Amino acid sequence: MPLPWNDAVAAVTGPGSLFEIVDAEIDGRKLKVFRNTPPSLRALFAASRARGDATFLVYEDERWSFARVMAEADALGAALVHRYGIRPGDRVAIAMRNYPEWVVAFAAITSIGAISVSMNAWWTTEEIEYALRDSGSRVAIVDRERLGRFVPLLASLDVRVLATRSDETLPAGVARWSEVVVPGTPLPEVEVRPDMDATILYTSGTTGHPKGAVSTHRAVLSALVSFACRTAIGAAMGAGTPKDHPHPPCFILVVPLFHVTGCVPVMLSCFAAGYRLVMMHKWDPARALELIERERVTNFVGVPTQSWDLLECPEFASRDTTSLVSVGGGGAPAPPELVRRVDRSFRTARPGIGYGMTETNAYGPNNAGDDYVRKPKSCGRTVPTVEVRVTDPEGEPLGPDQVGEIWFRGPHLIRGYWNRPEATAETIVDGWLRTGDIGRIDEEGFVYVEDRAKDMVLRAGENVYCAEVEAALYEHPDVYEAAVFGVPHERLGEEVACAIVAKPGRALDADAIREFLRPHLAPFKIPSRFVFSPERLPRNPAGKVLKRALRDDLVATEN
Repeated sequence: MPLPWNDAVAAVTGPGSLFEIVDAEIDGRKLKVFRNTPPSLRALFAASRARGDATFLVYEDERWSFARVMAEADALGAALVHRYGIRPGDRVAIAMRNYPEWVVAFAAITSIGAISVSMNAWWTTEEIEYALRDSGSRVAIVDRERLGRFVPLLASLDVRVLATRSDETLPAGVARWSEVVVPGTPLPEVEVRPDMDATILYTSGTTGHPKGAVSTHRAVLSALVSFACRTAIGAAMGAGTPKDHPHPPCFILVVPLFHVTGCVPVMLSCFAAGYRLVMMHKWDPARALELIERERVTNFVGVPTQSWDLLECPEFASRDTTSLVSVGGGGAPAPPELVRRVDRSFRTARPGIGYGMTETNAYGPNNAGDDYVRKPKSCGRTVPTVEVRVTDPEGEPLGPDQVGEIWFRGPHLIRGYWNRPEATAETIVDGWLRTGDIGRIDEEGFVYVEDRAKDMVLRAGENVYCAEVEAALYEHPDVYEAAVFGVPHERLGEEVACAIVAKPGRALDADAIREFLRPHLAPFKIPSRFVFSPERLPRNPAGKVLKRALRDDLVATEN
């Protein structure tokens, strides 16, 4: 019989349960944790060895078993230790699209106590160089496309490169995966403890450079178990997979592994639970529908634009999507109409959404099923190991439905930003993570995100920090003033726009600006909408550019 929220939480997390919650002291603070959290990612991966020849990864026409993934991970771990001299705490970068080797590399790096540095596959050579220098990565594991962006850096950076999915002759100093990774080589014995650093994921910075968010093994695994616990709570409330559902759990990977969503709640959840993971070469809604039908996918986790894409795809009606039980994700708020369309358009799938960040290892409030249809503007509630509050400008907690900044606390948070003590101190206050998002919590504990305090555009789930784009624009010799802001877009949520004032006697056009920015910024950061103003940009008395007015004017002129 379905239980109400509080009873379901008590039943799922009580003494003796799989998700039993206990008190623990972490970094001098008392927090609630799951008693059965694995001690390390190495231990999590080791448990998957028992799954043997069961299929784990499906990529195009390739099928990788758990045994094959672990054999390759063991061999790569051995190569990193014995060939490259990697030791616990060393950084190893991964720069590739969603290939099976990405998963193997992550498992190998974290299993030897090294730190996996996830690099955005869209980055330019300039952005890659910054992250390599910032993280101090000693080895980079790359695919063919990324290799071309690494080659200009080989002479100036002390980093060794290992290439996969690259058949052509390799440059000097670059090793081939097949020559280095020899299945059958045992994984070296390395002690990996819960509070050792495990990952660095770069998140766009408000000062022009991305920040490396550092998570420990405990933090990543606490988030992972939180996702599983939340699913169990939903099942106790009657919102889980129907008992007579004929298909075993299977996820489709439609977001990048270098993003925290692709890495933790999707890839690691499948690793931990023994689920099949279907990997797409690139996002294409028609191909996604084909794979959902062919592989009997049960869970779709993406950004709202991808759910829109499925529904709008001409092939949607002709494809069998009855295996799906959940269609949702996060990365951006979903319009209420999308929630309703998902609920009525899929025969068996229910809508869902989560509100997480790189800094929370993707875990935060979650809303799904009937609750989401009932409250489509809310991102939901959290499990008891995660505390959430809304504060006033002085950091004092506010009451129900009062609007302020959203803060999180729990064992799933990053420990800080790599080599950025000031940024860490600004973001993490007395163990609480300041999200920079404005919202409220209602009487039932449902969280609502009302606005973003950060100067950021959220384009199809990608964070684009305006200051970074503005800094690149100001490098142009003919730009006098520049302001970057977001404007609404039906499919992407927002797109990047900018207002530019040229220097006296100079002329600028959109194509020239885009061409100038291309070597410096990933494509998704480059503005798609331009306003060239003959006058100075509007500012308030404090001298701050009135971006809201610029956005409103641009939208008004195009409607």
